[in-house]
Amino acid sequence: MVALPVLADGDLFAGRDVVFLGEQHDNAEHHARQAQLVKQIAPKALVFEMLTNTQAARITPELVADETALEAALDWNASGWPDFAMYYPIFAAGPEAVWYGAGLPRDAAQQVMSEGATVVFGPEAPDYGLDQELTADQQGAREALQKTAHCDMMPEEMLPVMVEIQRVRDAMLASAAAQALEDTGGPVVVITGNGHARRDWGAPALLALAHPGISLATFGQGEESFGAPDGGFDVIEVTGDVDRGDPCAAFQDGRPQTDGGDD
Repeated sequence: MVALPVLADGDLFAGRDVVFLGEQHDNAEHHARQAQLVKQIAPKALVFEMLTNTQAARITPELVADETALEAALDWNASGWPDFAMYYPIFAAGPEAVWYGAGLPRDAAQQVMSEGATVVFGPEAPDYGLDQELTADQQGAREALQKTAHCDMMPEEMLPVMVEIQRVRDAMLASAAAQALEDTGGPVVVITGNGHARRDWGAPALLALAHPGISLATFGQGEESFGAPDGGFDVIEVTGDVDRGDPCAAFQDGRPQTDGGDD
């Protein structure tokens, strides 16, 4: 593993209110590293992109102690996320934490398409910048990422909608982190994809916009073939690659996607 810079026992994150731990969703090394950092940070709260509020409310200490029972209680196999065995060590590393879900349900994502981000997110949307248009440069960059993430098979007119959905996901993560910090006093760890954890325009940026007094840190994880993730992370580590076969096969045969984005 190549680390940029070297991360010494999670000490870099000491004293931070909220720490975003990014990942490539299907990379087991990334989840192992997240679990290690969660154990070191010992957060009072853990926020998961992969969970809705309803799922997170089901979690109890007894379930966290039983991988099979927790997987069943979360109905993980129906979620579309990678194998629960990769994520369970993160749960196990923070057994005393309070759990928060920040996932955008599929019906809400559909609602963004028809009614817009501010309607779906609610009255706090302006606090997280959802009522503002992105700059032309950022809009273009984010649409390009969506196009690549969808193997150039997404209709051009859908790209702005996909960016809007990603912005709502970012805001939900930021809002959940702020609520978790208010409820528990922190520290709070957020488990999410690299795209949402990026400091420049992801959830950390929206958290800083809505709550400028919160101290935060961001951790991104790349892979050797793709290099370090973009986004202005405070710390980046690069692991080995994952054999994914043809990453565009899912789009070619019509299989549903977990997130539909660049995270």
